[in-house]
Amino acid sequence: MSNKGFFTGRVAKAPIFRDGGKTSVCFLTLIRNEFSGQDEGSNKERKVAIPFTAFGRMAETLSKHAEIGDQLFIEYRIANNDRERDGQVDYGFSFILETFEFGAPGEVKRERLTQQAANSRG
Repeated sequence: MSNKGFFTGRVAKAPIFRDGGKTSVCFLTLIRNEFSGQDEGSNKERKVAIPFTAFGRMAETLSKHAEIGDQLFIEYRIANNDRERDGQVDYGFSFILETFEFGAPGEVKRERLTQQAANSRG
């Protein structure tokens, strides 16, 4: 049995790609705003940012095509990432991409595409 989840958010910073020899890896952080209650008639929001890890072809695709602000729809699993330091075990976890889809392009990509279209016309 595995722990799976879904997250929709925008790329918070440029993905980091590493070609690990046998398997490529890409680290990216998605961010979104979520409703966190109401305060004297106004809605409060909080930012939720989650670091994700992708491997293989997904890592390569994301590193080449995901830009800051792009929307992604992600299915992920949670995996243990425990490490031992000074005789103590630090229990951790990682969010591992299972699948993803691109959503709306972010401002950076929209501006680049607009500029490319203008250059090709004139």
